[in-house]
Amino acid sequence: MTPAELAQIHAASFTHPRPWNAVEFSALLRDPANFLIARKAAFILGRTVLDEAELLTLAVAPAARRQGTGGALLRAFETQARTRGAVAAFLEVAGDNAAAQALYRRAGWGDAGRRRNYYAPGIDALVMRKAL
Repeated sequence: MTPAELAQIHAASFTHPRPWNAVEFSALLRDPANFLIARKAAFILGRTVLDEAELLTLAVAPAARRQGTGGALLRAFETQARTRGAVAAFLEVAGDNAAAQALYRRAGWGDAGRRRNYYAPGIDALVMRKAL
């Protein structure tokens, strides 16, 4: 999947604070700590540093939702993170994104903190963690 395709899916999936563009995806993909797992109309981007993984973004185009793609990508992320030596993973999810929070909770992720006004005024980031 090209950086432009990633940016297109990201733009269809997120509105705040703003979707990432192709230049940003190009830079992220050049970093060897980062890894991409892509499916048709969906992807997950993560990174590992030492024994921790961070889920940077998970995007599923609206037309491809509710088909198990997000859960499959999340499982693939966890497997890849473990393969890279991570024993724990973290992510940030918008406080108003109930669907994403439900996906993560079903997969065993738990609350680890909150970043006030992270995405926009009044929209906090919920920090979640999972032991791998």
